[in-house]
Amino acid sequence: MATILVTEDDVNIRRLIKDHLVKEGYRVLEARDGDDALLVMEGHHIDLLITDVMMPLMDGLELTRDLREAGYEFPILMITALETLEDKKNGFSSGGDDYLVKPVDMEEMLLRVAALLRRAKIASSKVLEIGNTVLNQEQLTVTAGDRVLELPAKEFQLLHKLLSQPRKIFTRQQLMDEIWGYDVQSSERTVDVHIKRLREKLSEIEDFEIVTVWGLGYKAEKRGCS
Repeated sequence: MATILVTEDDVNIRRLIKDHLVKEGYRVLEARDGDDALLVMEGHHIDLLITDVMMPLMDGLELTRDLREAGYEFPILMITALETLEDKKNGFSSGGDDYLVKPVDMEEMLLRVAALLRRAKIASSKVLEIGNTVLNQEQLTVTAGDRVLELPAKEFQLLHKLLSQPRKIFTRQQLMDEIWGYDVQSSERTVDVHIKRLREKLSEIEDFEIVTVWGLGYKAEKRGCS
């Protein structure tokens, strides 16, 4: 089940969109503006974002730019009353993947959502891009410029997990369960060892870093953000 975040300051429009998405089987989270959306994403995995462009505080364009700069790769569908070519250019140049003009046809919106999720699934199954760095799941490689690193499977899976949700904090236990499963012969110390190896191998890559969140676990973020 895909999780969709709907960011819209008009509560009636937000609920209308949510109702149609829920009927299609999606899990829906809500936010009233860009700042609220960032707070929601701190605690939830998001597969797709639907955002209004014109909102108080942080608008949809600023939200989209911030997310792309932070390394978030999930598809973004923008919804707005603005319909000029220049408005659409601004939406796409900020990092949006698709654009709908109000009043929104709900059937068309559902078709676009399904198409965006299909494309995202195909793309994520092969590569993950963070800035100029590319993770290839088929080859277990990390490519940064002319440098190509081949990683052991567990190290690659660990790195991919962290980078697939930038700035999200994962506890050691969460990473253990996801990467190693419920192997009673492994301990949380295993995560620390693999993180240390990754940091040594990736020290020259400038696009991201793995950050220790003391007392909690680890997260990956754009280098220099801490």
